[in-house]
Amino acid sequence: MHKRLLFLGFLLVAALSGARSLAAPGPRQRLLLDYGWQFIQADAQGADKIDFDDRPWRALNLPHDWSIEGEFKEDAPTTGYGGYLPAGIGWYRKHFRLPQLSNGQKCWVEFEGVYMNSEVWLNGHSLGKHAFGYTGFYYDLSPFLSKGENVIAVRVDNSLQPNNRWYSGSGIYRHVWLNVANPVHVAQWGTYITTPAADSAAATVAVRTTVENSLPTPQNIVLRSVVKNAAGATVGVVDTPVTLAAAGSTDVAQTLKITAPALWSVATPALYTLHSSVLTGKKVGDNTTSSFGIRRIEYDQDKGFLLNGKHVKMNGVCLHSDAGCLGVAVPRQAWVRRLQTLKAMGCNAIRTAHNPPDPDFLELCDQMGFLVMDEAFDEWEIAKGQVQYSYHTLFAENSQPDLVSMLHRDRNHPSIVIWSAGNEVLDQGKARGVEVLKNLLATFHREDPTRPVTVGNDRIADVEYPATPAFLDLQDVVGYNYVDRWLNRRELYYSIDKQAHPAWKVIGTENGSIYSMRGVYRLASDKVVGRPGFRPGSYNTSMVKAEQLWKFTAVHDYVIGDFMWTGIDHLGEAHWPFKSSSSGVIDLCGFPKDSYYFYQSQWTDKPMVHAFPHWNWAGREGQVIPVVAYTNCDSVELFVNGKSFGSKSVAFPQQGNSGGNNKFAHPFVNATTSDLHLSWDVPYEPGTLKLVGRKNGTTVSEEVRTTGPPAALRLSVDKKTIDADAWDIADVKVEVLDAKGLVVPNADNLIEFKVEGAGTLAGTDNGNPQDRTTMQSKQRQAFSGLALAVVRSRDQPGTIRITASSGNLQSDTIQLTARKPVNAPGRVIGLK
Repeated sequence: MHKRLLFLGFLLVAALSGARSLAAPGPRQRLLLDYGWQFIQADAQGADKIDFDDRPWRALNLPHDWSIEGEFKEDAPTTGYGGYLPAGIGWYRKHFRLPQLSNGQKCWVEFEGVYMNSEVWLNGHSLGKHAFGYTGFYYDLSPFLSKGENVIAVRVDNSLQPNNRWYSGSGIYRHVWLNVANPVHVAQWGTYITTPAADSAAATVAVRTTVENSLPTPQNIVLRSVVKNAAGATVGVVDTPVTLAAAGSTDVAQTLKITAPALWSVATPALYTLHSSVLTGKKVGDNTTSSFGIRRIEYDQDKGFLLNGKHVKMNGVCLHSDAGCLGVAVPRQAWVRRLQTLKAMGCNAIRTAHNPPDPDFLELCDQMGFLVMDEAFDEWEIAKGQVQYSYHTLFAENSQPDLVSMLHRDRNHPSIVIWSAGNEVLDQGKARGVEVLKNLLATFHREDPTRPVTVGNDRIADVEYPATPAFLDLQDVVGYNYVDRWLNRRELYYSIDKQAHPAWKVIGTENGSIYSMRGVYRLASDKVVGRPGFRPGSYNTSMVKAEQLWKFTAVHDYVIGDFMWTGIDHLGEAHWPFKSSSSGVIDLCGFPKDSYYFYQSQWTDKPMVHAFPHWNWAGREGQVIPVVAYTNCDSVELFVNGKSFGSKSVAFPQQGNSGGNNKFAHPFVNATTSDLHLSWDVPYEPGTLKLVGRKNGTTVSEEVRTTGPPAALRLSVDKKTIDADAWDIADVKVEVLDAKGLVVPNADNLIEFKVEGAGTLAGTDNGNPQDRTTMQSKQRQAFSGLALAVVRSRDQPGTIRITASSGNLQSDTIQLTARKPVNAPGRVIGLK
């Protein structure tokens, strides 16, 4: 279940329903408001009124993305930017009962994300509008709550299209919370925690807490801050008496000393919890909890990035916010699986392209040990291309409150080590852009002086409209998008600017990876597969550019790291007949592509070898087919049907003499190539490819076999027990097998799914960017032998049975268990 829920306040164990009275003022309550909403995808006149009849509307739970439920259409207003999916206007309504608040209690509703242009009403009273689709916001309900029935209405207007350069989704796509607190309480996002000094011996924890007093008289309170470690043991306590002004807020600064702290790092992401209590006498009037990590970050112009005093290269990826067939209403488990896959690749850093992410995502990065570049905006004042209604229309009025909202929500996350103010903003080449950046930097540095700020600059050496020197000089860290794009930088990369600006700190905010579609292999003589005007290259040469960039990045410490485009395929940024980008090293289903293993070979130490392409080339017998291997082994030998095609070696970085002439610190490897992959030219004959890798006495191998025709389906699942909360999911992988149990690499059989019992089918996909079947379809063709079904629990425990069938192929069934959630948050139950 959502472990984050435990970090955010004391929750009701029982659900609020009917007229059950709230207790007299006590610790705050934080209730999940996701369940029991009514929805219509239309602009319903009068739906803001309390007595509006919404009974004919669709009943659903949040989070919800209505765009992903639609059909892909070439003439969709969202265009290829939005993946050719629908947008429009939708309304949500929630009926609930709540007793009248007592003794000045405050009640507010918190939306983690609504895309976009939302307006919220309570009992017919407009609470406010929020335009930006990526930041959270909240409204005070207290003045308009009724003792009996209450109705929250939300209008979401995503009709002005296109308004984004990638798939955004539509609707209330993140969680909604109801908060109840006493009149003297810690403010929303009111706790700011930093660790100005931290090493293995001791740490200083600095806390600044905003306490609000909504009473008309001054109040004398004590703010107690308690730090507990992961085991729940108290490791620090401080009490601070405070006199609060009437009807106002006060910032309270506190300092705690922690002895022998467990430091947060990529390898050991240790977390602590700050418990904040507002005491009046001996009575606890408010409680909040905040998760944080103790760590020290440094950026050096020559050494790059240091975490707790140790150099760390950021092996990064850019990620968008969707999860394929689930759209942008992404359950936590979807991110768990994707982040685990990235971690196994050796990835240690993520850039949130190009806006603030889901809070669940950041908490997982805290827990799993990822370094995060948290990005604010994709546009400032100048529009990009044909995206007519994008953020440039909102920037003047909304950028400052949106930025403050992001910083206040996110700044306690230890995973976040750098902020990004923008991505490829056209303002970078204008004099006005300097002033805009100054204003943004002032806010970043005021609200969080502990982290540097960068910008994803794609015009540093543009021959027509370069970024201005003043714009680049302002940045704490200069970010490079496509550092090798211009002129002789194809070979020299960052070195030109390092010589001209030795004090600059530099980072690859976005650079190309290896464009591919999983399991699709193009030779030089084959027809190009890709979007118009795009040159993907042959499968045996398409990695060369990425290899060259990585070689430079890896051996130059001053290059902080690189965030390659992208970690996972995402919807949108496409050209018909494609619905999605294919720049990821992981496809829309979460299945790794061959390019994934290139990065694994460079970013991990455990011996591995990966071979491609498949070995089903009927009709090409005798034609030379390049066999490629990614490996971190010292040598790899290829066998074709038992015959050796020779051993080859890759060595990077190569070592020089150590301790004397012709003496080496490690066993010497005689490299057979300066590339970072190995390749053999093999005349095709059906059978078995076997690659054997050897490293320091360890042997690993991988086989690729010619298969027979499809004969059966095989199901596997990422976890067999999920929470019965109508939100948790399991990913069911489908493999098309031949009679010998081998995955048929070019199988495209039509598969039908059936889900019975305590679950539902949330979506299906196959990773094919040209498959425009609706994402909720019960039928899905396999793509390169694989497909995916996502199963969601219902709200009651039980057994879930999933069956996949396909014509005369042998079907398969797998069974899951939906269990009663442990440590579930309290809920506000609807009346309907």
